[in-house]
Amino acid sequence: MKQFPSCVGPDGRFQYGIHKPSYHAANLRASETIRQLGTLPDQTVLNNAANYPNENLKVDNADWIFEIPNAFPFRGTTFIDKVWADASADNYDRIGLPPRQEVSFSDLLARTGTDADLLEKLPAPLQLALATTSTDPEDLRRLAILSCAMDFADDGTPAGLLYQHGPRGARPVIHDHALYEAVANNPFLPDAYKTVMVLRPGAQGGSEIIGEWPQDGQAHVFEYLRRNSYIAGGHYAANMADDAVRYSIEALSSADMRGLRHLYYQRTYVGLAERIGISSPRRPLAQAELETLRKAILQKAGSGLPRVATLWGWNFGFDFAPSGYRLHASHQQIHQQYAMVPERVDRFTGDPEIPAGSLQAYSCGDMIATTIQDYRDLYGRDFFEDFLQAIINNRRMDGRPGLESELIVWQDERVMLFVPKAQTSQWELQLMTKKDAQGGFPGNVLEADSALRDSLDNGILYAQKVLAGLGARMVTSIEYAKRLDIGAPAVQPLLYAFLPRLPESPGAFSEAQLRFINGHYPEDFAAVCRRHLP
Repeated sequence: MKQFPSCVGPDGRFQYGIHKPSYHAANLRASETIRQLGTLPDQTVLNNAANYPNENLKVDNADWIFEIPNAFPFRGTTFIDKVWADASADNYDRIGLPPRQEVSFSDLLARTGTDADLLEKLPAPLQLALATTSTDPEDLRRLAILSCAMDFADDGTPAGLLYQHGPRGARPVIHDHALYEAVANNPFLPDAYKTVMVLRPGAQGGSEIIGEWPQDGQAHVFEYLRRNSYIAGGHYAANMADDAVRYSIEALSSADMRGLRHLYYQRTYVGLAERIGISSPRRPLAQAELETLRKAILQKAGSGLPRVATLWGWNFGFDFAPSGYRLHASHQQIHQQYAMVPERVDRFTGDPEIPAGSLQAYSCGDMIATTIQDYRDLYGRDFFEDFLQAIINNRRMDGRPGLESELIVWQDERVMLFVPKAQTSQWELQLMTKKDAQGGFPGNVLEADSALRDSLDNGILYAQKVLAGLGARMVTSIEYAKRLDIGAPAVQPLLYAFLPRLPESPGAFSEAQLRFINGHYPEDFAAVCRRHLP
């Protein structure tokens, strides 16, 4: 019987496999090298003889492994080791990261009477490590001065960078680009240095500011156009302004989130209005004006709106390894990115001047649409109806009574924040729209009225606050949206995934195969998240 490769089943329950291994392993070794490993406190010598068995091996009752297909087949499969997960179920304190350790090299030099100039003499990899880990503003100030050429005011505060002419115009004089990025993105660097190095408009290049959530005493956000981006046709970034410094989720407020997201909604609605001949003011739109424009688009478009799609994402957090490998986003300052994806792109087979038809332009929401259709073709049922029922009916995989069984972290009448049964990041959360008054799922931001937009903004903020409360310092957030074709069946909700990057889960050969390894049950992670709701 053909099956759908998903943990969602047509009976409205989650389904998964359990490996209960017992097996034989033929011993094919031809030699042995017994060596001393060390000694115990009583001077008993330990060696590695146990690593060289003489017989074939028989493994009985090895650890159970849960194999949970992702709800969406294109996202792979999650594997949970029962022993690890049982330990986390018995002790929720295992689910979390320790707070950042205080590090001060300048203080160490002072306490030990060491030459204060030693910091400037450190090898470059050690300076880079200090730039990313120090919590001492003095360390970071000195590293900032090492990384680039600065201009200072009479009172000693940085006034700007020194520039020189190059083939592409004036460029700042940067002595060590990796050190420059690392120190400028450390939250403990004094704000005056952050401002001249990365925050002041123009400090990171000539990207034009073409939108703004004006300074209102609570938030201030600029919208930049990234002209020559890997996202073709208009790639925008909403960045906290230089007078609203936000380097941590703890500093992020609901007003900030409203401003960041407002610019995304505004850019999307204005872009759609232009496509169908609706004029809109060339100034920032108030919340009420935004809703009026959205309704006008829906009313005029009918079924004729182009099948474009939205693209939205957010990389929060920054880090460099001392070896020079960047570990996450391009900068720490809180920002979000968005664009519009066309329906199709010209196809070429060799000559870049002669198109040969067209291809469907990639949008990750299309893969969910395919999942919905494949599920209906096999079972004759709506995928998300069964998905939601499975969340409601959820039971623990380990069968232990008296422990948490709820996957929902937070919800209101319009959206649900929950832990997916199969997490592709060890701490993945998802946010999904619920059914509206018409009985369908709002599937994109055009279908989201002002109340739903508020719920989405709150849900995104809560997800970030919860993950930060657990110690996550690097989180990738993405949107899976239905294409903006009016009149399509409302069976695809708008979905967001929040994917933390953890210190011991960098991604390797398992993840390259879409095999995701986890050390806790999703129900226990949901319980821990509820403890950290703001």
